[in-house]
Amino acid sequence: MKNISIRARMQSFGGFLTAMVIPNIGAFMAWGFITALFIPAGWFPNKEFGSLVEPMIRYMLPMLVGYTGGNMVGGKRGAVIGTVGTMGVIVGTNVPMLLGAMAMGPLGGLVSKQIDRLLEDRIPAGLENVVQNFALGIAGMVLALLGYEFIGPFMLTITNGIAFAIDGLLKTGYLPTLALLIEPTRVLFLNNAIDQAIFYQLGMKDAAINGSSIFFMVFASPGPGLGLLLAFCLFGKGMAKKSAPAATIIHIFGGIHEMYFPYVYMKPLMILPLMVGSAVGIEVFSLMHAGLVAGATPGSIFAFMALTPPGKFMATLSGIGAAAVVTFVGASIILKFDRSIEKDESFIASQNTMKITKEAGMSEVYAAAKRDSQGKAIAQNYKNGEIKFIAFACDAGAGSSAMGASTFRKKLQKAGIGHAITVKHFAIESIPAEADLVVVHQNLADRVRMSKNIPVIEIKNYLGDSKLEDLLHELSEREAAKSSTQLSDV
Repeated sequence: MKNISIRARMQSFGGFLTAMVIPNIGAFMAWGFITALFIPAGWFPNKEFGSLVEPMIRYMLPMLVGYTGGNMVGGKRGAVIGTVGTMGVIVGTNVPMLLGAMAMGPLGGLVSKQIDRLLEDRIPAGLENVVQNFALGIAGMVLALLGYEFIGPFMLTITNGIAFAIDGLLKTGYLPTLALLIEPTRVLFLNNAIDQAIFYQLGMKDAAINGSSIFFMVFASPGPGLGLLLAFCLFGKGMAKKSAPAATIIHIFGGIHEMYFPYVYMKPLMILPLMVGSAVGIEVFSLMHAGLVAGATPGSIFAFMALTPPGKFMATLSGIGAAAVVTFVGASIILKFDRSIEKDESFIASQNTMKITKEAGMSEVYAAAKRDSQGKAIAQNYKNGEIKFIAFACDAGAGSSAMGASTFRKKLQKAGIGHAITVKHFAIESIPAEADLVVVHQNLADRVRMSKNIPVIEIKNYLGDSKLEDLLHELSEREAAKSSTQLSDV
């Protein structure tokens, strides 16, 4: 098996945690809206409607996460037993137990799979339903008791330890130092896992007490990325400058932060103004007592404003604006004085680094899918050269991959071949086995290869990558050749 980097393994684990939260973001948003509207400090205080807030955060949200985690590992039966186990950690603690749900859900799914494997071909005919349900019921009871007595308190200890450390940073004025963690993990595609596994937990606890929380803002703020992209709009060179305006619009209004990652990969020094800008933004949020009522996913300006409680709009806009201005100034200085950008035109190089050579009996596109970043052949056999199902993938399956799939689908339709090829987007861990080809960012490609035996095309930009243009051209040529053959046969 191909050696997998530590970064890829960390991303895979983080992606697994994220995949438990992303399908339930609508429920988190619903809880946030109810909180913003109906708690005593909300827009329309209402005691009856406000009474929904506590049960939703205490029971509904963790149980949804536990159900999703169980389903990911053990299907529907795993989801059921995972939910039962999650109930144990909920009742066994006195705080919203999101981390406990992330542990109990998959554990329940794993137990369900093991039970099914143990009982396979060992149950007398006609008794399958009875035996399986009794076995799952007993296992669910045991998991609930373990969750109540041991796992819940253990997760509570971890949560309290993290909360104590971060609360200490907040009280001593050192919360902005989190920027040293935020921006590097963001461009390594680890931000969703840290944000949703840790800061969502802290944010929900804080918001339940204070009505809003700064913890929902620190990772999701679009300010630093906005400042970086604006700098490239004004002071970038060549293709980097031309692509920056569209990336800026998608970033700030669509909340797809991955849009600025290629600019950081092109010039790694840009991580410095991003960290400084993020730190300044967090400091402004803290000084002005900013906060959101729920996690802003995706992190667009619309989501931030929709989840800002009454009286805190200026604080929200000031924090985002301060982060953008500081990052813009720092990035602009780097662009103005770093002559290597003019010589290299690094962004163009990042879009065209792989010049694909034709191999015997294999098209250029298929050759790219058969090679890793070092150009070494990987052990994958393409399915007879037929592409009927293309999967665009990203960390969460809800941002850059959705945008890339939608854009590429429109290009196929414009080329007249949209009817022949299915294009969908997925989280990496959810890519279906029937996909013929996976399109994914180069920094996430190893994660795909860890679990999927499907040809991979590594790209650096989900919108304007040259490999996507090559793929479109190749598919168009093949469909034209197929149509020509069919006509000649007639």
